[in-house]
Amino acid sequence: MKRRALLEIGKKLWMRGLVSGSDGNLSIRISRDRILTTASGIPKGELREEHLLELKPDGTVITRSKWKPSSEIKMHLIVYSRRPEINAVCHAHPPYATAFAVAGIGMTSCVIPEIIVSLGAVPLAPYGTPSTEEVPSAIENFITDSDALLLANHGALTLGKTIEEAYLRMESIDHAAHIILNSIILGGPKKLTREDVEKLYATRIGLGFDNPVPRCK
Repeated sequence: MKRRALLEIGKKLWMRGLVSGSDGNLSIRISRDRILTTASGIPKGELREEHLLELKPDGTVITRSKWKPSSEIKMHLIVYSRRPEINAVCHAHPPYATAFAVAGIGMTSCVIPEIIVSLGAVPLAPYGTPSTEEVPSAIENFITDSDALLLANHGALTLGKTIEEAYLRMESIDHAAHIILNSIILGGPKKLTREDVEKLYATRIGLGFDNPVPRCK
């Protein structure tokens, strides 16, 4: 079931234009000592069962395969080591959210109620050279209380209790980024008042949100 979910989410990422070429990578924690991830170099819309690899939490590959895990797997592994309640990680290059990342701008303003309630602020992690230890080091201080973040000059990372939840968070931040960019054309987004923001935060538990969120500004 989890394997099929990973394949389906890969296809959704591609169909929604949140990845292109062989960009992006996905993973699911399938047990305390096993992680399932997508192979490197495969377009997400073309993922098949053979492109899924099992790893140990230290990154050791268990599956005997000609395929290799993405060089970005280190980013996933640090999430699992720091957030035991997280069971899925999605890394993609959603065009509108990545535009913010390339511009060096986090999505931290209090402007869209749905994002404030579900994710709070979406911070910008500093740049790290892709596929190196710089990337997990760059995100380490953000993942303890953020389930969605932008990666400077790179893309975005979302976390979830399920791969569907991680995917929907990726979709949400790109949609929000699109709205904000359009609002700039019309004169710029108008921030909610602090009173309005506090009312939104007060509704979180009643609406079923128990994930940690950094506060918007």
